[in-house]
Amino acid sequence: MDAGHVMRRFAPAATAWLALAAGVAAAGDDTTRTSSIFAPISTPADASYTAAMLVLLITAGIAIAVNGLLAYAIVAFREQPDDDGSEPAQVYGSEQIELAWTVIPILVVVVLCLVTARTVYDVQGAQKPPGAIDVTVVGHQWWWEIRYPALGIVTANELHVPVSDPAARSPTFMELESADVAHSFWLPRLAGKTDLIPNRRNHMWIEPREPGLYLGQCAEYCGTQHAHMLLRVYVHPRAEFDRWVAAQREAAVADPAVAAGRHVFETTACINCHTVRGTVATGRFGPDLTHMMSRDTLVAGAARMDPDALHAWIADPDHVKPGALMPAMNLDPTQLDQLVSYLVTLR
Repeated sequence: MDAGHVMRRFAPAATAWLALAAGVAAAGDDTTRTSSIFAPISTPADASYTAAMLVLLITAGIAIAVNGLLAYAIVAFREQPDDDGSEPAQVYGSEQIELAWTVIPILVVVVLCLVTARTVYDVQGAQKPPGAIDVTVVGHQWWWEIRYPALGIVTANELHVPVSDPAARSPTFMELESADVAHSFWLPRLAGKTDLIPNRRNHMWIEPREPGLYLGQCAEYCGTQHAHMLLRVYVHPRAEFDRWVAAQREAAVADPAVAAGRHVFETTACINCHTVRGTVATGRFGPDLTHMMSRDTLVAGAARMDPDALHAWIADPDHVKPGALMPAMNLDPTQLDQLVSYLVTLR
């Protein structure tokens, strides 16, 4: 296997990790923060962090002990100028040493097994409290469909949840599904990774303590645009979250000034893939566009949501996101301008 083949094979995965660590510059300055598992702000992430720190401390202790003994042996038993070259005295069967290197590793493994089992139980066995938010996340190539079944909301790529108050907990419990290939849902500061497997439903939950924006990423290579399958989680104070819910439940804006653009939308293949509530568009293959412009990013984080980016995306999807499954609509310039004018009213 030549070097070029290796680079072509692994470059997309490497790009994904770099995108997660550095954020997506095109999506704005607020995404340049690092998403680190060592800065948890959610209950499941706390559990994983505690277990990880214990493992790191134990392994650091082992590394110090082993390297210390190695350094001592190198210094204490190095060749001396007056060595006669004869073989040193051989020592066999030290019961103390053999007990040490047998018992100590067994104890370490037992401790780590118990801690891991307790962490898994605490995270996966958590009971849903009465105030929990239910969300269904569906992974697609290459974007996230996000549904709130009890609230009647469908959005894409941006998960909105409330801060969980210890006095009145409101964690978010998620069912994870895949519409095509294997994906992996990862929110480093909120929870561990959970795979999305076709024909299987997995579960995870988050319980953020601090409002803010937190970045996530598909952590399972899922095809050409795996690196551009980003996720943004907005954690709101409760009153702000309730206002977001109320806005998302509204029907799409019907602005007579953009009727020509709406006509273009409703008479092309757009309606086969996308939904806009209150119109004839009821497609489910692509993202729900009812409140598209309320989102901060376009194309699962590949671009900032603005009219220019939207224009470029519709005109040539493969240029913006090579390999994307959205086809070019081949609209003439007037139709394209009209369509974009209509879409930017969907807030």
